[in-house]
Amino acid sequence: MPVPLEFARSARERRRGLLGRDRIEGALLLTPAGTVHTVGMRFAIDVAHLDRAYRVLAVRTMRPGRIGRPRPRARHVLEAEAGAMAAWGLRRGVAVSVQESAYGPDGPRERYRRQGPHG
Repeated sequence: MPVPLEFARSARERRRGLLGRDRIEGALLLTPAGTVHTVGMRFAIDVAHLDRAYRVLAVRTMRPGRIGRPRPRARHVLEAEAGAMAAWGLRRGVAVSVQESAYGPDGPRERYRRQGPHG
């Protein structure tokens, strides 16, 4: 199932993350990243830690005002509104495929797709 995906690649974009937003449609991929926080956030989020190959290492929901623990082997972090990842079927062991899609009014949009636990 394709999901709209935003990237936070620079240090500045990763620090900002979802701060100042009331919601997100789809997900935000912080790369590289091994941990996140929700200090100053307005809503709870689902957080998936991904390894180098975009395989899910762990998924958890974080309420605002929390500081996450670093995950060994995590190279990317995927953030979405709380409850979204369960609805998408994201869980430990699932591989995520990142794909570029058509250009939209704000430039290129990228999406991720869930793959089965074995690729």
